[in-house]
Amino acid sequence: MKKPAYYLIVVMALLFLVAVMNSGSFLARGLSDDFRDMRHSLQSEEWKQAEINCQDLMLAWRNTVARIQFSVEKDEINAINVNLARMKAHIELRQKNEAYVELLEAMEHWENLNH
Repeated sequence: MKKPAYYLIVVMALLFLVAVMNSGSFLARGLSDDFRDMRHSLQSEEWKQAEINCQDLMLAWRNTVARIQFSVEKDEINAINVNLARMKAHIELRQKNEAYVELLEAMEHWENLNH
């Protein structure tokens, strides 16, 4: 009786770990609106709104990282972190083109996060 219970526990633990490792795309939802708002404020050069949207995007990203950190590659998370930090600096300096490039690169990393 002990042997089947042991195998059942091991199989359940492995299934749980596989589910966690493959849950990145399911758990990584909800940033598309923040990216869209950020893109709009940069295109229209609304700098105060861009700063607000940047803060909102960075907060949403931090919350998302907590959910997906075990199921996506660390390099992708770091790349998005770097893009958002650079974008924030470019917004503070009112550099539209550079901020827009960083935003698009972060969006590309976001789209390919779990592929």
